[in-house]
Amino acid sequence: MEKTIAVNAGSSTLKFKLFEMPSEKLISSGSIDRIGLGKSNISIKFNGKKFKDVQDVNDHSAAIKLMLDKLISLKIVKHYDEITGVGHRVVAGGEEFNDSVVVTDDVMKKLENLSELAPLHEPANILGIKAFKKILPNVINVAVFDTSFHHTIPEKNYLYGFPYKYYQKYGARKYGAHGTSYRYVSKRASKMLGKPLKDLKLIVMHIGAGASICAIDHGKSLDTSMGFTPLTGIMMATRSGDIDPSVVSFVMEKEHIKNPNDMINILNSKSGLAGVSGVSADMRELEKVMSHNHRAMLAREMFKNRIIRYVGQYIAEMNGVDAIVFTAGVGENDIGIRQEVTDKLSYFGIDVDPKKNHIRGQERDISSDDAKVKTLLIPTNEELMIVRDVERLKNASK
Repeated sequence: MEKTIAVNAGSSTLKFKLFEMPSEKLISSGSIDRIGLGKSNISIKFNGKKFKDVQDVNDHSAAIKLMLDKLISLKIVKHYDEITGVGHRVVAGGEEFNDSVVVTDDVMKKLENLSELAPLHEPANILGIKAFKKILPNVINVAVFDTSFHHTIPEKNYLYGFPYKYYQKYGARKYGAHGTSYRYVSKRASKMLGKPLKDLKLIVMHIGAGASICAIDHGKSLDTSMGFTPLTGIMMATRSGDIDPSVVSFVMEKEHIKNPNDMINILNSKSGLAGVSGVSADMRELEKVMSHNHRAMLAREMFKNRIIRYVGQYIAEMNGVDAIVFTAGVGENDIGIRQEVTDKLSYFGIDVDPKKNHIRGQERDISSDDAKVKTLLIPTNEELMIVRDVERLKNASK
């Protein structure tokens, strides 16, 4: 049987899922962290078992070689030839890529030029692609972009209100993210509702450590909360979300921060839930202490508030909504957030049944019987979308 790997390479991490194709059966999943930092944690799940180890992994090439060798030694695959496709999650495709693409030398050059659009993610994505192409040179590699789903956003929504020349010269505009998740979730929502996507107005809330919201109008992205980079939009685990640029320059002056990249790092890595609460970036940890910790409670309230603002805005933009959807870590598992957010949206006919809502990570309709707008819980599956794109492009190239 042919097998396809979906890969997500971070700056010091490598995550993967291995599928049997075309059945789309998940065979194995795993991760390697602390790449290049010493004492890397290696974890591989298969057949109800879990392999764990700790060893030094110097770079992404070593991590991928180790991963592939472990798949063989654990008898998950017999040899490399069983792997016929590799799909890579790539954050930024800019205006260059409006669909997934087979990685060629020309594509690699374009990806490297796009790195400045996602400096925290794209270089690592590229490292993963290069390593796989070196180790499995005859296997098709496909780049699947977080941004491509949002190519349908109209100019009025993707342009910023500063001089137009900055868009013309530098491509400074909203690109969005989490597009692969939105593709999967919107298709599942269509099936659950028993209506074609072209007849639906959906708002999907992808709320995890990274979080964004998307208005999907008749199957197309109309607007999304993330912008030029994944930094803007709603407040997240460690990202600030929307912020007045003037307060950024104000703080830089007061704190004697000279390098703009240092401030961007603060907004990306030390803000959001972690920065406001001073406790944790993890919503579960905030829940434990918020009864006696004002800042922990405040961080949670701010998080909910930003979600509600965007949902209300998008309902207005689409002139109505048929369903709202919760997905990703917090969306799938935080019962309280779902209940409290929807309570604030009751004016629009949104209402959840507390009993239906009292679950974690199970696909279902959690609307009350009287709700005019459906509320769905749909666990995302970006990796499945990635391997489907690999198969589509692999078959097209035959």
